[in-house]
Amino acid sequence: MVPAERLSPARAGRPAWRGAASVLAIAALAAGLAACSADPLAEQYRAGDSKGFIAGDSRVVEIAPDDRGEPVAFSGATETGETVGSDDYAGGVLVVNFWYAACGPCRAEAPELEEAFATFEGQDVAFLGVNTSDSPDAAAAFADTYGVTYPSLIAADDGAIKLSFAQRTPINATPTTLVLDKEGRVAARIIGQLMDASILETLVRETLEES
Repeated sequence: MVPAERLSPARAGRPAWRGAASVLAIAALAAGLAACSADPLAEQYRAGDSKGFIAGDSRVVEIAPDDRGEPVAFSGATETGETVGSDDYAGGVLVVNFWYAACGPCRAEAPELEEAFATFEGQDVAFLGVNTSDSPDAAAAFADTYGVTYPSLIAADDGAIKLSFAQRTPINATPTTLVLDKEGRVAARIIGQLMDASILETLVRETLEES
């Protein structure tokens, strides 16, 4: 079972809601039970199925530092053939977005992701896509069409990339966006389409400010 998590409302630059202790306890229990259920995309990855689309609800899940578990260790090739891995991003905050070109929500959220990426230019924040089903040429064409300037790992024929993340945190939808802390641990998830750049910016800023 993955650690209990606290659910956070999708918010545009506002502080996370703090309710009564009993409400937080119920939310944490519900999140923990959900995390223990089958992860459909992880099962797809183990079976070699690259379909990768299960509808999400744009829910935001934040994980307290003490509950984040082990860092994600990954390595793979980008659409340009460059090999990158978790060691290349050590010590900074990393945003990882799972996507593929035929996914409508992935196309819709691309400008929001790029806006958030530009917000943190010059800071210890990096963005990385994980394309779950396309060729390098198709991924590069998507980036050109939608103005995406950060790289993506090509995972269509590399199940190890997808599993390295799925074994650390549930990935119940495509798109899913993860925020990894400075130790490489999953600090937050957006399950489904990112509806507004400010939601992700707030999650990244909070993670970046952690001591």
